[in-house]
Amino acid sequence: MGNVEKKAAVCGVCPGGCGVKVTLEDGKLSDIQPLSGSPYGAICLRGKHASEVVYSPKRLTTPLIREGERGEGRFRQASWDEALDLVTSNFLRIRNEYGPEAVASHSGRGAFEQSLLDFNADELVASKLLWPFGSPNIASVSSLCYASFGVFASLTTYGLRGKNLVPDLENSNLIVVWGANPVTDSPPFMFDRILKAKRKGTRIVAIDHMRSDIAERADRWVPVRSGTDGALVLGLLRVIINEKLYDEEFVTKWTSGFAELVDYVQSFTPQYVETITKVPAETIVSLAREIATAKPATIRTYTGLEYSNSGVQTIRAVYILWAITGNLDVPGGIYINLAPPLPFDKPNFPRPETKLPIGAEEYPLFYHLTGCAQFLEFPKAVLEGKPYPIKGLLNSGASILTSYPQTSLWEKALRQLDFFAVIDRFMTRDALFADVVLPATTYFENTSYQCYPGYVRLRQPVINPVGEARNDLFILAEIARRLGYGELYPKDEAELLQRVFSRKPELLNQLRANPEGVALPVPQRQYKKYESGALRPDGRPGFDTPSGRLEITSKLLADFGYPALPEYTEPIEGPVGSPELFKKFPLVLNTGTRIQSTFRSQHLNIPGLLKHQPYPEILIHPSDAEQRDINDGDKVILSTKRGNVRFFARVTEKVQPGEIEANVGGGSLQALEWSKGNANIITDIANRDPISGFPVFKALLCQVRKDD
Repeated sequence: MGNVEKKAAVCGVCPGGCGVKVTLEDGKLSDIQPLSGSPYGAICLRGKHASEVVYSPKRLTTPLIREGERGEGRFRQASWDEALDLVTSNFLRIRNEYGPEAVASHSGRGAFEQSLLDFNADELVASKLLWPFGSPNIASVSSLCYASFGVFASLTTYGLRGKNLVPDLENSNLIVVWGANPVTDSPPFMFDRILKAKRKGTRIVAIDHMRSDIAERADRWVPVRSGTDGALVLGLLRVIINEKLYDEEFVTKWTSGFAELVDYVQSFTPQYVETITKVPAETIVSLAREIATAKPATIRTYTGLEYSNSGVQTIRAVYILWAITGNLDVPGGIYINLAPPLPFDKPNFPRPETKLPIGAEEYPLFYHLTGCAQFLEFPKAVLEGKPYPIKGLLNSGASILTSYPQTSLWEKALRQLDFFAVIDRFMTRDALFADVVLPATTYFENTSYQCYPGYVRLRQPVINPVGEARNDLFILAEIARRLGYGELYPKDEAELLQRVFSRKPELLNQLRANPEGVALPVPQRQYKKYESGALRPDGRPGFDTPSGRLEITSKLLADFGYPALPEYTEPIEGPVGSPELFKKFPLVLNTGTRIQSTFRSQHLNIPGLLKHQPYPEILIHPSDAEQRDINDGDKVILSTKRGNVRFFARVTEKVQPGEIEANVGGGSLQALEWSKGNANIITDIANRDPISGFPVFKALLCQVRKDD
């Protein structure tokens, strides 16, 4: 054994920033363990295999330029100068021929590193690189993830961002997990906190269409028919309202639209809601009473409620339920956290005063609240030229073909582009269609910083960059420089840190002296901030909404032509909404199931992780499997009216009879069976939430048969 060194570090497998201790042998990463004593020290299954990720033979190590046909995968190695010149010259050519709006950018989970977001992106991780170029078409995975929960529902109800709504797990008597599975979160901090709360006696209730990992650990699992969570919330609200279990003083002083809500929920009797959701009427009544009387109760909800025809309104109804039961901004409820981020001067990326981005006309509230393009309109712009043609695309840290619905449509769009560039760590299926592929470093190879609640630390490079890979931020900085506005970006790591800590240079010195991090002053918690005026810019009591109250009836939604109340919409493609289609496809399909060994389509090329689940699976109930002569492990064909995909059957009572749960992430290049198992081949780009434009991933109709 050569030179061995151990050091504190920040995990570089994902943007979560877990504190770890790494072992280096002759400068190479050989082992990784949780950092003892760190407030955010943890390691997940993916982190344990970090060295496999970093040193994978599949890593992109040099810039590549396409030589074959799009999708063929034939590239030649190139220098950075040649590759970057090709990118910028083509973007400039397209701008000259079609206008700046004809070039778009899209970024994903692979572009979530802290400095990349702070310097280059809006809150929803859409890169602002093209704004100074003149294009309004910046987009990100927020076109189908997080924004319904984190922006639309929270802003139209509370006047707050979802990131400000923190479940106070440690002080609660009841934790409801709804639309989330913290066991597979990245990082897993929330799950650890829930387990600690349970050990102290806090009850855990999981509401989910399947018996998820968290549901198996809960005191109570409430199974609900996929896509009908909105009806269940309204049924709970009716019980709470009619039994006067709500906080009357709060409702009277701080809400608007309660009378309209009272009228609307009257038709959602427990018996009627049972027919919609399959949740027994007595369960609806007992659950409503438990939530209303736990005092306090909190909720962990996330993106799982986004993917129905009324996703935004369903999440709004959940927020209203928690507020009127007296569980908003109280100890043990939903805490409103207004703690500011690091105080540094962010560059001013001027928003173009040209055309609106794609999707702004179809989803005006999406544009109003995000300032971004709704990327689901991208194929229409490329293939039909509506509202205008898009000819160029820069895709960073995202896998479009495994993430967006109806893969064939996206493949067709990528083929038709004049120019397509990709920034990534591995060759993705998207990148097969690219003209230029630029290799990015993992976060183990970067200098940066990592912020946590009340804590910050430097992200020091653990190893040298692999091959010629570069930090994503400085790839974008170099593109910006060649386009004429490089001053918006730091030129190197030293300038990056200088800019970030320019207002607190002493903090940077502290961080350099304390590699395990520095605690930041945290203001003492203040509750019921709507009473003190802390939620409004003018300092007056109330909420930062048009009415100054918590809006049960949302003025913002009404102004944009949407229902002001959190109305329920039956799934359009479901047993009730499409009875004729249901005869041919008699099972309800949910896509999106995550597994701990991968992150969506990431890490399917890592042998140590792939062995935990080498094949893409559908979960099918024993009764449905028996009817189709399907046994555990059989190859099966999953079909919708849009096509067929091959999966492997996992026969389990984790799912309800009549429902199918399909893994997400298939379609990547590296693992043979997973490469064929892309569930998005058979999802529907046209079936969306009318407010956010999000696709319906969790309430479609399907059929399953054994593969011949």
